[in-house]
Amino acid sequence: MITTKYVNYKQVLNLSGFHVILISIWCTLIAVLFHFFHWDWMIIPWVPVALIGTAEAFLVGFKNNQAYDRLWEARKIWGGIVNSSRMLGSMVYSFDTANEDIGKFDFEDRRKKIVFRHIAWLYQFRDQLLIPAEWEHIKVEEEHFKNIDHKRNRLIKAGFPDYGRTPIFLNKYLSEKEAELQSHYKNFATYLIAQQSKDVNELKNMNAISEFNQIQLQDCLNEFYTLQGQAERIKKFPLPRQFASTAFVFNVIFIMLLPLGLVSEFAKLGDWGIWASIPFCITIGWIYIIMELVGDYSENPFEGLMFDIPMLSICRAIEIDLLQMAGETDLPDAITSKNGVLV
Repeated sequence: MITTKYVNYKQVLNLSGFHVILISIWCTLIAVLFHFFHWDWMIIPWVPVALIGTAEAFLVGFKNNQAYDRLWEARKIWGGIVNSSRMLGSMVYSFDTANEDIGKFDFEDRRKKIVFRHIAWLYQFRDQLLIPAEWEHIKVEEEHFKNIDHKRNRLIKAGFPDYGRTPIFLNKYLSEKEAELQSHYKNFATYLIAQQSKDVNELKNMNAISEFNQIQLQDCLNEFYTLQGQAERIKKFPLPRQFASTAFVFNVIFIMLLPLGLVSEFAKLGDWGIWASIPFCITIGWIYIIMELVGDYSENPFEGLMFDIPMLSICRAIEIDLLQMAGETDLPDAITSKNGVLV
């Protein structure tokens, strides 16, 4: 997540610098051919170009709206995980037992086991969401763009030492036997919630908690299943490619035609107008490129780039809250933004 109040020039160049270079070369080439070689035959009227630009603006606007909906829904899902996690910790440590046969230390150990396993679930679930899908930028086949996005991902990881330490957290918050089971399950996060249900049911069978308490805890665990499924739906179902791809193709067509229609209009001002058309053409093309890229990168909120939901910082905030509820004093540091990015 970008945390700066305004997007700075470095972030803009990081996102669209390569595209600006391509647009600049194309617009300059058309101006040179028109001025020095008098290739008037390649010039087209401005009206059809303007119509294409208007249609593209509507299509890109629709795409950006849908991309924002996916991004905001993903943030609401993780907001729900924050609230439900606090409720789980609060209930676990507020429910007391009237069964004198259960040792105090045994009961405390079971409480802590549930809380610690939930923290492990948070980091495991985040790790699963970061697995690249084939339509995401991190998995794109074109070698140049693939290298750009991999470089962006590496720079982000370098700024946050805890970015890829999920195995360490699993070993910290799970028993050795339970942590080793990760390789046996394709969806280990689901397994962890299932184990939570078994432990809650065991507490009920031991008469450590009442049936009403069990129902409340199980409802909370069911909510985690719901939130996990909602996040997986966004991760595993992309913005329909017929919309995303069409907007991209139309954008390319419009930018290719833009200097062909713009240079003749500026030429009416004289020879200097031909050269003046270049910065205007670059600016217009850049605006359309930025609109396309903003929607394109926002549609995948679990991708591991600067436009993502800051899952690591959310996990850490929940971890700190739950550890304090458990009476722990050795707390990890909160995740803070680095270079205007929070992960």
